[in-house]
Amino acid sequence: MSFENRSTTPELLIHVLREGLTESIHHCQAVVADSRGRSLAMAGNSTTPVFARSALKPFQALAMLSTGIRERYRLSEKDIAIMCGSHQGTTAHARQVFSILWRADLSPDLLVCPTPPGKPSPLCHNCSGKHAGMLMASRAQNWTLSDYAQRQHPVQALVRAKLADLLQMPSEEFLFARDDCGVPTYQLQLNHLASLFAQLTAGERPDLESVARAMTHHPEMVAGQGCFDTELMRATQGDLVSKSGAEGIQCIGRVGEGMGLAIKVQDGAARAKYALALHLLQRMGWIQPAAAEMLGERFLRVGPYTRLEVEGELRMP
Repeated sequence: MSFENRSTTPELLIHVLREGLTESIHHCQAVVADSRGRSLAMAGNSTTPVFARSALKPFQALAMLSTGIRERYRLSEKDIAIMCGSHQGTTAHARQVFSILWRADLSPDLLVCPTPPGKPSPLCHNCSGKHAGMLMASRAQNWTLSDYAQRQHPVQALVRAKLADLLQMPSEEFLFARDDCGVPTYQLQLNHLASLFAQLTAGERPDLESVARAMTHHPEMVAGQGCFDTELMRATQGDLVSKSGAEGIQCIGRVGEGMGLAIKVQDGAARAKYALALHLLQRMGWIQPAAAEMLGERFLRVGPYTRLEVEGELRMP
């Protein structure tokens, strides 16, 4: 992969091709950073502010685990994986979340995340694992339960403190807004997200390593059958940790290398982030050709006559 040294870099474009002719174009930004926060390569502006959305879940789970709930309630790797996940709400997923709540003597009625349409319980919400972890940590610390999703609650302050520690910046600087599931999400620079995933997979801290290991050992809990995060982690057999976020966010860390990739699709399209992720992973040598080809068949073809094609490269900042 060739990097050009320049102060400004053009965005990456994702073309939607209908029988080879461009029908639509998605504009994207991406950055690769190391565990020290240095931007190594980029397209667009590496300091673009973005809402982390569900890409934040591994670090929210990390903050919950810092309260000792893993040992106290004997959490398994599968429990930790679903705390990091945006799952499909299957029976298996709902049961896993219920198991977390049950061990802490917590009712599913305490979950703030809404019941998805057509589903019987908030256990089926894609964020229920994250919420269960927050409730469990609140129980362990004797904090109030009914308001755990509020920004001023100690469990949310714990999340901010963990992010501040990892990014080496004051927690007061984090801008927040309410995520769709009801808890705060934070606006970070794109290179901050890349650095977080570099740290997650660097193997330099046991607490981070345990979260990454849970995700790669149980990718079906992080998303589900046929979902990008699950299929990418399965195909790369533990070499990559992948976590999507809404509105065009995709983050990936390379295990043992201390490098992370963060992607933002400007119009929020999920199809574009998957195509761009596969393109960049191939160019950087983070994925084997056979795995990339297999995933490309699933995620680059968006219709019988349409496919996605990437234009542009990462360059040195």
